[in-house]
Amino acid sequence: MNRTSPKVGNVPPPLRFALVLCFMLAFPLPGGAQETVCLQCHSAQTGPGSKAVKPWQASIHAENGISCHDCHGGDPKDAANAMSPARGFLGVPKETDVPAFCGRCHVGIRDDYLQSAHGRALGKGGPTCVTCHGAHDIKKVTLDLINEKSCSRCHPYERAANIKAAMEKTERLIVAIEERLARFKGEGVDTEATDKSLFALRNTYHRLFHEVNTARVTNESAKLQGELGKLDQTLQKIDEQRAKRKIAGAFVVAAALVAALLFHLLRKTCD
Repeated sequence: MNRTSPKVGNVPPPLRFALVLCFMLAFPLPGGAQETVCLQCHSAQTGPGSKAVKPWQASIHAENGISCHDCHGGDPKDAANAMSPARGFLGVPKETDVPAFCGRCHVGIRDDYLQSAHGRALGKGGPTCVTCHGAHDIKKVTLDLINEKSCSRCHPYERAANIKAAMEKTERLIVAIEERLARFKGEGVDTEATDKSLFALRNTYHRLFHEVNTARVTNESAKLQGELGKLDQTLQKIDEQRAKRKIAGAFVVAAALVAALLFHLLRKTCD
């Protein structure tokens, strides 16, 4: 009797689902990634479908627990309906839909982008979010994203270099104040008011990341640096006051020791 293997299309759906599930469970995700049927299936693939997994695993999204379904929708627990529009599956957005796609979480950033020259060129050859940030290998945002290799793909780097230079000084001031505040907190100093001021200034600074108007970035950076300088002076005064208290405390301790020594000598003399 001639035996042939059944074609996939002839396998009953319940058996097919069981086979797929067993196959996915046989390939656990590396690195403790969030378990979803999306990742399990794509990790087991060898073709183009697997290309998104490793970049995602090294991304800031993975670090913060943002998985496939958080962006693309669908059911992350049901293999049969993982890509079902009825379960909210969105798939890959069109180029002009990318800002709205990412902006569901990054609302303020989306608005800043759309108001910039980059955003106004959307659909006319201008960059989208993934042009600069990538699709799956999303990294933590730093000024390193502004670099000649990336920016010169579309235009000369000179303007971007000037913008980066203006923002670098602001970045250094923010980092220095953050470090000093962390030290103060560790020593029990009340820094609530300064924390709030720095939080507001940091947010204003972050709003400049998608601005491509050199003059505006330069002017806003100068204002921010002035305000950060005032915060730095406030912290410097706290440092000076603490230094004075330490000196005064040292004198008090020294005086107490001298008084104790004199008392001891006097008592010894009387005896």
